[in-house]
Amino acid sequence: MTKKIVITGIGATSPLGGTASESWSALLAGESGARPLDYDWVAETQLPVTFAAQARVSPSEILARHETKRLDPSSQFALIAGREAWADAGSPEVDPDRLAVDWSTGIGGVWTLLDAWDTLRERGPRRVLPMTVPMLMPNGPGAAIGMDLHARAGIRTVVSACASSTEALVNAYDRLQAGHADIIIAGGSEAAIHPLPIAAFASMQALSKRNDDPARASRPYDINRDGFVLGEGAAALVVETEEHARARGARIYAELLGGAVTSDAYHITAPDPEGSAAARAMITAIRNAGAELGDVSHINAHATSTPVGDIAEYNALRRVFGDLLDGIPVSATKASTGHLLGGAGAIEALFTVLALSDRVAPPTINLTDQDPSIPLDVVTSPRALPSGDLLAISNSFGFGGHNAVVAFRSV
Repeated sequence: MTKKIVITGIGATSPLGGTASESWSALLAGESGARPLDYDWVAETQLPVTFAAQARVSPSEILARHETKRLDPSSQFALIAGREAWADAGSPEVDPDRLAVDWSTGIGGVWTLLDAWDTLRERGPRRVLPMTVPMLMPNGPGAAIGMDLHARAGIRTVVSACASSTEALVNAYDRLQAGHADIIIAGGSEAAIHPLPIAAFASMQALSKRNDDPARASRPYDINRDGFVLGEGAAALVVETEEHARARGARIYAELLGGAVTSDAYHITAPDPEGSAAARAMITAIRNAGAELGDVSHINAHATSTPVGDIAEYNALRRVFGDLLDGIPVSATKASTGHLLGGAGAIEALFTVLALSDRVAPPTINLTDQDPSIPLDVVTSPRALPSGDLLAISNSFGFGGHNAVVAFRSV
């Protein structure tokens, strides 16, 4: 028998705020998290891009000093978001053998890895920290949450580029359906605002170069979009069976209806311009939710603000919904947060859950001249969603041709 799976806790640290509620409020207010980078290494390395969407609150303001010393920033963000989500869920009493983690990252501990390489070259092998390997491991963020909450039903890490944390949510749904756990903390984190990733993304012409106007650099669907803005942070969702949630009197934000994962098998960085596999992920996610295409009330799009990516996603959306697409409000929240890479799907899923819970679609900022080849109904100011039963999907697509879609229903 299919179980109802629900969201009972949320947590985030993002370019918009240090908590989920702060991030949501700033998103609805139309704020941008993109700011100039105030570091010596920006000038020293002569970076062509001098801004990013850094986390609004430094982990050092929240975590104990020993935690910041022994965790890569990607794990620090994860721990902050995971703890907030757990507290928001009421810090449930659960058998540790029935508590699991499904986490994700796109790049992992890049700061630890590259700092250790600098130390090795400049100061020798004896000065490389013994915690270097545990800190740089991609599974480090999930492990940090799992050890903090004593989760013993399994800690899994998905690494599928920018689709990672949406895929983690799909995995959490499947694991709960299979009865492998009662509660799962699912989400993703990223901390890659470092000169090497910035230089590499800029080299492939993926980043916006609007150094003189960072706040308006991320502009999904705009005819003048020129690339994404690198972001950082984490988001976590507490996911459990409805039966378990009701039994403990938990507040329920929304129902998780599952999702789908496909792959383009087309190109390592470019999306399939026809969007056939991305379309199949959306169709499968909606079908798995037991819904029809006409039931979809809201879409949180992947929409990175790249010239190629935005139109490829539009082609996939049109392939799926046809004329129905014209009546579905679409939000592109990376305009405000920047692109959190492996953490993007989690923060956008969190925003989708809150959109259903509060019945308001968040705005897409910086859209001043919509690309006529992408005729979507883009939400540009907070828009009320209708009463009644609402269904929404959140899309994530990543390098390597990864496609992941997750579906939620209002409660």
